[in-house]
Amino acid sequence: MAAVPEFPARCVIWFGRPLANERAALAAAGWQVRGVAPEQCAGIGMRGSDQIVGLLDLRDVVPANLAHLQQLLVEHRHMSLLAIVPSTGLPPSPALDALLAACVATYRAPVDMPHLVLRLQQLAADDTARSGPGPQALIGDSAVLQVTRAALRKFAPVELPVLITGETGTGKELAAQALHALSPRHAHPFMAVNCGAIPAALVQSELFGHERGAFTGAAARRLGLFETANGGTVLLDEIGDLPLDAQTSLLRVLQEGTVERVGSNRPLAVDVRVLAATHVDLETAVEQGRFRRDLFYRLNVLRLPLPPLRERGSDIVLLAHHFLDSFRRRHATRARGFSADALRALERFHWPGNVRELLNRVQRAAIVTETELISATDLELGQPLLPTAQRGLHDARQVAERETLLHALRQSDFNISACARTMQVSRVTIYRLCRKHQLALPELR
Repeated sequence: MAAVPEFPARCVIWFGRPLANERAALAAAGWQVRGVAPEQCAGIGMRGSDQIVGLLDLRDVVPANLAHLQQLLVEHRHMSLLAIVPSTGLPPSPALDALLAACVATYRAPVDMPHLVLRLQQLAADDTARSGPGPQALIGDSAVLQVTRAALRKFAPVELPVLITGETGTGKELAAQALHALSPRHAHPFMAVNCGAIPAALVQSELFGHERGAFTGAAARRLGLFETANGGTVLLDEIGDLPLDAQTSLLRVLQEGTVERVGSNRPLAVDVRVLAATHVDLETAVEQGRFRRDLFYRLNVLRLPLPPLRERGSDIVLLAHHFLDSFRRRHATRARGFSADALRALERFHWPGNVRELLNRVQRAAIVTETELISATDLELGQPLLPTAQRGLHDARQVAERETLLHALRQSDFNISACARTMQVSRVTIYRLCRKHQLALPELR
């Protein structure tokens, strides 16, 4: 397998105690956070290849610790520094003045995290948007999307398969493109194929190629998807629809890094990273004999669950405005925004088709509206579709169960034993419910 370059890690040395939401925002932007108590800052270790920024959290600092922080300036004089100060200010002192003078920017609490993240990217000369859409293509500020972005950053540099799960329309291909754009393979091809859209008789040829004369109509040799994407990334969308014989050939790619064209018995080496996406439960497909168990274990090394739109809160309105603005740049329309009733309807709707459905409704409304403000009627959301009668009692219970589980996990700081005690169930039940509702505990933590 060809060697690929490694990207340096990006790390914030946080001198103080970052809040949970501050850690999450930095993780979503690709920054590791290392918390260091001010009195323990001497002698911190750093790798020379990493991109390091220091952040002085002066919200709870005591005067005695200012001397320790001044020692930091002496030992790491080449480290870029930012500072957070309390909203009420700090008593002036020569030591404090020296510290703040060494910082390239100062932020008052509560911290404007988007601006802080932007400044960090500038200091690190961030180039993660070098080719193709990165995590910024997944638009939104919700906590669940922050978790997804953080997982993307963790998984991208690792040369292992990723199984992307989620309902239809949640943006699985966008997530795959982001993984590729952030990976060392970003300069090589990204090839995506919908396994369910290929006729069963042509799957082997499309994925692995064929030799001339291999079957009727094969007038010339044809390179398959894996050969074409050599050095890059392959996304197998709707992997659950892949026929069993093609699953066997895919297993050979993952295990041995080789393919065999149809009509040939000579293995050819290929260097690709395989991403797979599905909206179906592959564990159930394995139990029913529709999906190879060994292939599932090969693909399910890193799992990236994408949240449904209904769980993303304010992201719904944010996305609606984004889609409308994008439509206005390309087409003439009277629409300039959304009425109050439209915004309420957007937030109440269940969104079974997720982001794709939201995009389609906004574009259609922008065309049919007769006013500058799109109404709920224009969106065809005049009657909000949250009713239990439509979703059914079963769906309502599933939503309530997932929300209850998430609340208990957060209340227990994602400690499984504590969560089990809160919900009065066993630890095994908690793990089973997490799998059922596609909650990835490492990423949530």
